Amino acid sequence: MKKLSSIIYLAFALTVVIFVSCKSDQTSNSQKGEYKLPQEQPEFKGVIGTTYKDSTPDKIAVINPPKGAPNVLVILIDDSGYGQWGTFGGQTPTPNLDRLARSGISYLRFHTTALCSPTRAALLTGRNHHSVGMGVITELADAYPGYSGQIPKSAAMVSEVLRQNGYTTEYVGKNHQIADWETSLAGPLDRWPGLQGFDHFYGFIGGETNQWQPPLFRDTTPVEMEIPKGREGKYTLNDSLADEVINYIHNQKSVTPDRPFFIYYAPGATHAPHHAPKEWIDKFNGQFDQGWDKYREETYQRQLKLGVIPPDTKLTPRPAEIPAWDSLSPERKRVASRLMEAFAAYTAQTDYEVGRVLDALDETGITKDTLVLWEIGDNGASIEGTLNGAYNEFTALAGVPEDPAYLIKHIDEIGGPNSYNHIPVGWAWACNTPFQWGKQVASHFGGTRNPLVISWPGHISDPGGKRMQFHHVIDIVPTILEAAGIQQPTEVNGVKQKPIEGISMMYSFKDPSAAEQRHIQYFEMFGNRALYKDGWIAVCRHGRLPWLSAGSYDFDKDTWELYDVSKDFSESNNLAAQNPDKLKELQADFLTEAKKYNVLPLDDRFIERSDPHLRPSLIEGRTHFVYFSGAAHIPESSAANTANTSFTITATIDVPKTGGSDGVIVAKGGVAGGYTLFIKQGKPRFEYNWYTQERYKIISSASVTPGKNVVKVDFKYDGGGIAKGGLITLYLNDKKVGEGRVEKTEPAARFSADETFDTGMDSASPVSADYQSPFRFPGVVNRVEIDVAPANLSKADAKRVELAMIQAMIARE
Repeated sequence: MKKLSSIIYLAFALTVVIFVSCKSDQTSNSQKGEYKLPQEQPEFKGVIGTTYKDSTPDKIAVINPPKGAPNVLVILIDDSGYGQWGTFGGQTPTPNLDRLARSGISYLRFHTTALCSPTRAALLTGRNHHSVGMGVITELADAYPGYSGQIPKSAAMVSEVLRQNGYTTEYVGKNHQIADWETSLAGPLDRWPGLQGFDHFYGFIGGETNQWQPPLFRDTTPVEMEIPKGREGKYTLNDSLADEVINYIHNQKSVTPDRPFFIYYAPGATHAPHHAPKEWIDKFNGQFDQGWDKYREETYQRQLKLGVIPPDTKLTPRPAEIPAWDSLSPERKRVASRLMEAFAAYTAQTDYEVGRVLDALDETGITKDTLVLWEIGDNGASIEGTLNGAYNEFTALAGVPEDPAYLIKHIDEIGGPNSYNHIPVGWAWACNTPFQWGKQVASHFGGTRNPLVISWPGHISDPGGKRMQFHHVIDIVPTILEAAGIQQPTEVNGVKQKPIEGISMMYSFKDPSAAEQRHIQYFEMFGNRALYKDGWIAVCRHGRLPWLSAGSYDFDKDTWELYDVSKDFSESNNLAAQNPDKLKELQADFLTEAKKYNVLPLDDRFIERSDPHLRPSLIEGRTHFVYFSGAAHIPESSAANTANTSFTITATIDVPKTGGSDGVIVAKGGVAGGYTLFIKQGKPRFEYNWYTQERYKIISSASVTPGKNVVKVDFKYDGGGIAKGGLITLYLNDKKVGEGRVEKTEPAARFSADETFDTGMDSASPVSADYQSPFRFPGVVNRVEIDVAPANLSKADAKRVELAMIQAMIARE
């Protein structure tokens, strides 16, 4: 009886323990389910008396990260294809990526969204791009939830989560995450990096920038890139951004060696313009004379040898829309080769600069404590550079392609500070070996399959190994959070959070053959769409070619393809005809995912999306603009639009009695195109830079005098269409002092991708070759007034303007 009682007692005790344990687990899970940031302030545990003598203070709480949380360095390369970097079979040597791949693991089936802003939004939030309003680039936003261009506060970036868990955070490089109408310093600034969880920001806001003289910000303060003495002509933005990361690492570890950092390093390379110092470009002289068809074959063989594609992978054929290399004239071949040499140099220089950052990890002794994620491309290589490529990409965007003679004339300047070069479509397609298509084409892997290398010493089972699990850019955030031991928050700064839609990749760090955990993933961009599911992918390339800028197509006439990518790495064998039921299943799944993640309505429009009524504008309806002293660094999209109409610029200035008078009064644009009113040798001058091909100059016959002066530019537009010419009359203190013709003008509101409108200086690259930026005016520009006549365009011309605007916007991407 006693023994039975003991058994009953033990059973009862065990039941209590299990109940308490379950209750504890429930409490723990409840806490996990309601993890809010910021964390609650701890209760004061001191004693408060009448004076400090009878009081006891508590300790001020400092938020510390979870024990063992690593430093995190995320490196995002721009516009790079699978077959571009030497590590993955490309012809350009990339020894630093090689080095990271040897110490880490390479994900060979990793994917992006096929476009810039969308990939960046997905990377930083852990949600699908449409799910956070970034279905396209910010400049093409509209009021549909999936396309607003505004990441909602319900999708906090990983930077904010880490910062509120004890990390220090820095953002270096390209942004392109701010709605187009919020990029000026007038704000609002809550979508700028400083209010998205980053303690520091150094970089540029637009989709691309001049590597030689970029418009930069430090946090929200405009700054000039500082070029070290002796590095003139050899120092570009690539160098400056790497220097910034290295200095941050040194400073952060000097002050808080035990506190982990999160650095998001997105250099903007290798997006056009493909600028690089001549010493880098010359290393590749003659190395691409074999042409893009042969390059693909050679790259494919290298990929097989390196094991970065399975041995049964097929090389996909060249699309009929892309010309064969052998069909090019000798002049076209010569220019195309040089454009590719500059692109390769840009790639090699980028690898070198990232290598310097990796060296800094070694030098500070923190490599073993740092999780590095190096993603090669936010999409595939850009097939937006036209079939012939360009010395100045904006000429094609303006509808005025460069002829061979012009390109040959400037061939030695390609990649230098006077160029804005881009590779031909054929070279971009070759850089996406072994896949079909490229950037913008979300249906095929040429646009979406980008290698990812992850290194974290001691946490990876097989350094140098490769992973074949299917993953997507939304999986980076949950991977970082799991590595740091930080829970996904349900609320951040009082806003309930959308669930993170990515999954962690850490399950595969120590098990190369681990079962794939991502079973389904949709893709969509400009109507190009696909649905991956358990080894199968249904794809549909829709309508417009990426190097063309117009066209809306019938979705009902689309042709879908089907691939078994568990066996067909390159999407070479279309099985749609043999497996109609599987294709229908995946098509239905695409619509399910599309509804779930705000992809609908599908929208392939380009011209119509340039309609300014689709999104807010700071200049809509305005014809009179007043800029006061100090007004500068204004985005072109927020400055007076002088395209296709008459206008006047009236500047009131104070010329100093001593120190000279030379300097810029007002400038819009930069080396790629723009206008500038400046004083040189005491005389006002107006210059119109028509995409580097033509420069129209009107020089005053009279000089300014010390004290107040009024300089006026009057432009009478010829009319009769878009981008026409007109008569410039220059006045000084109400007296006519110069006159001349401008035969060709810009077709839309923007001359460039990332240049600005400035008074009293030219803040980025110079509009005119007759001065070097910033060429500050030594006196005071008190007031600049711009009056714009309403444009009186036909419906057909208005459509052409919309097309030109959309081309300029796409260039910014």
